[in-house]
Amino acid sequence: MLISIVAPCYNEEAVLDRFHEEVQRVADELLPLGHDMEFVYVDDGSRDRTLAVLQRLADRDSRVRYVSFSRNFGKEAALLAGLRHASGDSVVIMDADLQHPPELIKRMVLLRGQGHDQVIARRSRTGDRLTRTLTARLYYRLVNRLVDVELVDGVGDFRLLSRRVVDAVLDLTEYNRFSKGLFAWVGFPGTTFEYENAARGAGRSSWSFRGLLNYGLDGLLSFNNRPLRAALWLGTALLGCAGLYTAWIVGAALVHGVRTPGYVTIITAVTALAGVQMVMLGVIGEYTGRIYYEVKGRPHFLVKATNVDRTKDLIP
Repeated sequence: MLISIVAPCYNEEAVLDRFHEEVQRVADELLPLGHDMEFVYVDDGSRDRTLAVLQRLADRDSRVRYVSFSRNFGKEAALLAGLRHASGDSVVIMDADLQHPPELIKRMVLLRGQGHDQVIARRSRTGDRLTRTLTARLYYRLVNRLVDVELVDGVGDFRLLSRRVVDAVLDLTEYNRFSKGLFAWVGFPGTTFEYENAARGAGRSSWSFRGLLNYGLDGLLSFNNRPLRAALWLGTALLGCAGLYTAWIVGAALVHGVRTPGYVTIITAVTALAGVQMVMLGVIGEYTGRIYYEVKGRPHFLVKATNVDRTKDLIP
């Protein structure tokens, strides 16, 4: 059985050699068990010498495949490119910064042999800052009340997928991709195991707080239209409140006569309603923007250099 290792890379020059040595070691351990391996690296428009390192690795190891983007298209595009260029009967997705321990690949392969189409590694939050842990738990508790799939805290892209799961994911051609949700949406029998946090092999994470916030928003909006429904219900509730307030004002005028309107009440009401309207427009705008990108039909990425003789990267 051929196993493809798909590893997105962004400015990973300092750690790629070490990462490749470790996955090579795992490949050597799996070879006597009847498993061959290929390595699919996707350079997501790195600004360092990541591409040069990948080209050197490909010269030394015939199992190395690399795809280099013309610019930074983001991790979701890199994951898609890796899946498109993976030939394996099973595909293992992992980061090249060694936060996903390569020694767990063997465990994934053994679990795959038990009939699981998805073998998912769930990291513990040992060593994370308390604020980050609490924020993550709050996010997952909120998002799972809204989205149509279940997202599990600590579960990311580190997983093994069978070929039929890979093909199912590739059949989903939407432009705005949230892979964690797509993997859950396609289903198929799966199992999860937990592993301890691992430190990066080198460098610093490229994820900023703003990036994580936008990523979380993508997860919230990609799999449901409930924010739009919530805006509808909120507007209905405000309309009801306005009707009740109008009835109260008319009743008070009939009983006590007309009084001078309260300036603070008017300003507060106008400001609050304006804020609610802007929030509603923002929600509608997010969905409209996603439709805009889907209609354009642009490709998810453009390839600058590759040693893979394929044309899949031209498919939008």
